[in-house]
Amino acid sequence: MASKNQIPQSESRFEDWLPAMAYNLGGEGLIGELCNGFNLLMDREKGVINFESLKRNAAVLGLGDLTDEELRGMLREGDFDGDGALNKMEFCVLMFRLSPQLMEASRYCFHECLRREFRDFS
Repeated sequence: MASKNQIPQSESRFEDWLPAMAYNLGGEGLIGELCNGFNLLMDREKGVINFESLKRNAAVLGLGDLTDEELRGMLREGDFDGDGALNKMEFCVLMFRLSPQLMEASRYCFHECLRREFRDFS
């Protein structure tokens, strides 16, 4: 179920490169690149991605044409603790959640692990 702040996939202008990155870089490499992305977008003084730092750095990612409300929506979508900013963990979780292919692969792995773990109980 999509949250009220989520930008619908069909309306977004993002290409999902995370599955290709995961395939080419492996798990640790992908997390390293996500951390690099976080560092690029974060407010250096506060150590989080806030509206100002996202707006200032959005053009670097090719997102310069997003409206202020779209940028705020991106922050709301990942802001689990409600502080108005994204810490590194929130950012990484958001990136995974916004990748339909990675989410599907994660679901598959989870179900396979459950199936194997509980096959003796059926």
